Amino acid sequence: MSFFKRLKEKILGPSEEEQLKEEEIEEAPSDDASDDEREVQEDDRSLDDSRSDETSSEEAEDVVSKAEEAFELLEESEVERIEEEPLDDALVELIDEAPEEMKEEVKEEVSLFGKFKMGLAKTRDSFTSKINDLVAQFREVDEEFFEELEDLLLQADVGIETVMELIDELEMEVKRKNIKDTSGMQSLISEKLVEIYNEAGEGEDTSLNMQPDGDLTVILMVGVNGVGKTTTIGKLAARFQREGKSVMLAAGDTFRAGAIDQLVVWGERAGVEVIRQAEGSDPAAVMYDAVQAAKSRDVDVLICDTAGRLQNKVNLMNELEKIHRVISREIPGAPHEVLLALDATTGQNALIQAETFKEATDVTGIVLTKLDGTAKGGIVLAIRQKLQIPVKFVGLGEGVNDLQPFDPEKYVYGLFADGLRLEKEEDEDEASEIVDK
Repeated sequence: MSFFKRLKEKILGPSEEEQLKEEEIEEAPSDDASDDEREVQEDDRSLDDSRSDETSSEEAEDVVSKAEEAFELLEESEVERIEEEPLDDALVELIDEAPEEMKEEVKEEVSLFGKFKMGLAKTRDSFTSKINDLVAQFREVDEEFFEELEDLLLQADVGIETVMELIDELEMEVKRKNIKDTSGMQSLISEKLVEIYNEAGEGEDTSLNMQPDGDLTVILMVGVNGVGKTTTIGKLAARFQREGKSVMLAAGDTFRAGAIDQLVVWGERAGVEVIRQAEGSDPAAVMYDAVQAAKSRDVDVLICDTAGRLQNKVNLMNELEKIHRVISREIPGAPHEVLLALDATTGQNALIQAETFKEATDVTGIVLTKLDGTAKGGIVLAIRQKLQIPVKFVGLGEGVNDLQPFDPEKYVYGLFADGLRLEKEEDEDEASEIVDK
């Protein structure tokens, strides 16, 4: 089944023909029942615990100034959005074919495919153009074709485990369908990538673990300095506010120069209260105050910032364990989410960071920032496959609304949009020629 046909079935449901087939199968007897601000890059190698917590006012003011500039940039990007790329005809057709009562919902869903397409432009321009060249170079699907494809996938930071599984799946599919030429390979690759991602997370819920209305949801944000953690907190706060939820922030990074003031800037601009103490304070004490304040004010969501030091894994682990203990003591079962922010532009280094934080705390999901700024967007697949942690959000631009829930179909479309469109046009041309004959 082609990518766009699968997509149509997912969004609009199966066609009447497919429904009839399913009904026939159900009726048949069977023995078996089938069931940015781009945060200033800090040097994370050396934040020694013995160093003084005092920092110059100039340094703190510089961080705050950059936070203000970043927020203004985000606001401007929402007002003066770059003109979006036109959607593929196949996606526009989904809107046209949708029942009247579903049109707005389908239109919103389809627009997100365009957002992923724009956000993954750098990866697509680099990776997909090479795939196109490969398909043009090799007219036959042979061992040399797969070797070249393997190299391209590794260059895109897809990850060795995912690449080997994908190549094995493709070779089996090529033999099963007796495929001889390379036409249609992009569609097959995209189909297998989605299958591999979904199989790795089969049965898991990738949505946020939000508590029922009236109960406080606590989200703990972790990650090294400079990955866009504070920006992500601001964007999440804005997202929850759009959904009609009240939000509070906790400034738990009491070590980095200007980190508290930076979060306060986001809080003031977004109209969100920030609970804080002085620099050098105990982060767990900040969390205690924040939880008490959130409970007393009947807040819906509390988002907690944390320090991003990796130079001492034991200290990091102890600090996060203490924060976790304080929060869970006040609210049993909390924090309800522990989101790890990773910078997509760092490639395989993001995997190393993720492994460290996974050992230090119970990470429930990944927020992959700056995906629009890298040509190696394949890191999404490597993270999911190697760490068995779902990617819950991705940053597709600098706008407040550019933090989007991750979706494998939209992601793969963003990677292969141009190639999939060309393949669809070629299929339509071939079908037209057959009709003419």
